[in-house]
Amino acid sequence: MKRFADLTEQEVLALAITNEEEDSRIYRGFAEGLREAYPASAKLFEEMAEEEVRHRGMLFDLYRQKFGEYLPLIRRQDVRGFISQRRPLWLMRPLGIEEVRKYAAEMEYEAARFYRKAAATARDASVRELLVNLAEAEDKHESFAEQLGEKLLTKGARAEEDETARRMFVLQYVQPGLAGLMDGSVSTLAPLFAAAFATHHTWETFVVGLAASVGAGISMGFAEALSDDGSLTGRGAPLIRGAVCGVMTALGGLGHTMPYLIPDFWVATSFSIAVVVVELAAISWIRWRFMDTPFLNAAFQVGVGGALVFIAGILIGSS
Repeated sequence: MKRFADLTEQEVLALAITNEEEDSRIYRGFAEGLREAYPASAKLFEEMAEEEVRHRGMLFDLYRQKFGEYLPLIRRQDVRGFISQRRPLWLMRPLGIEEVRKYAAEMEYEAARFYRKAAATARDASVRELLVNLAEAEDKHESFAEQLGEKLLTKGARAEEDETARRMFVLQYVQPGLAGLMDGSVSTLAPLFAAAFATHHTWETFVVGLAASVGAGISMGFAEALSDDGSLTGRGAPLIRGAVCGVMTALGGLGHTMPYLIPDFWVATSFSIAVVVVELAAISWIRWRFMDTPFLNAAFQVGVGGALVFIAGILIGSS
C-alpha cells in the first residue's frame, strides 16, 4: 500500500476518477435495492449516480489534458492513511432506508474531506489548486443530493417510505422479539412454579427455570431462523431474526427465574410473581404499540393465558 502523502498529482487524479466511478456504482446498487419498497429514494439515488458519472467525465477530460490516455489503476484499498474501506452495504438485502441515507451522506462528506486534507498537505501550487477544485466538486455533490431530496422526496413520499420502514422494522425485529418474549414469559411459568411448589427449594427451582429458559431460547431461535429465509416475506435475515427471538425467549424466562436466587422461598416467589406481572404488561404494551392491538384487549388476552399457565404449574407442583 502507498501512503496518501506520497501520491503524485497524476495518481491523486486517477484515484479521484476511480472513486467517482465506484460511488456511481454504489448509488446504482442502492437504487436497485430500494426500488420495490422505496421508489422515491430509488429515483434519488439514480440521479446521484448520473451526477457521479458526469463528474467522472469532467475529471477524466482534465486528466487526459495533463497526462494523456493512460490511466493507472489506483483504488481506495491501494492507499494507506486517509481513505477507509467501506462496508458493502449496497449488496445487502433488504436495504434499510435510514441506514442507506446515512451511508450516502457519509460518502459525500468523506470524499470532500479527503480532497481538503490532501490540499492542506500539498506543496505544489498546481496540485493544491487541483485538490481544492475536487473538494468543491464534492461539496456540489452534497448540495445536489439535498436539492434532489427536496424535489423527489416530498412529504407524502417520505411519509410513505417511513411507514414502509416501520413495517419492515416490525417484521424483522418486533415480531420475532415479541414471539420470543411471549414464549419465554408464558411457557416457562408452568415448569418453574411446578418445581417451586413441588420442592419449596429456591435453588432447585432456579435450576429448573434456568434450564427451561435456555432450552426454550435455543428452540425458539432455531425455529424462527429456519421458518423462512426472508426473500418472499421481507422479514429480513434469518440469523438475525433467530438471534432476536432466541435471546428474547431466554430473557422472558430468566426474568421470573432470577428471583429464586433469594434463599427465602416465599420472598423469592413473591418477587417472581411481581416480575411475571411486569412481563405480561410489557408484552401487552408492545402489542398495543407495534401491532395496533387495543391495550385492554392485549392485556386481557395475555393475562388470561399467563394466568392459566401459572395455575397449571401450581396445581401440578402441589399435587
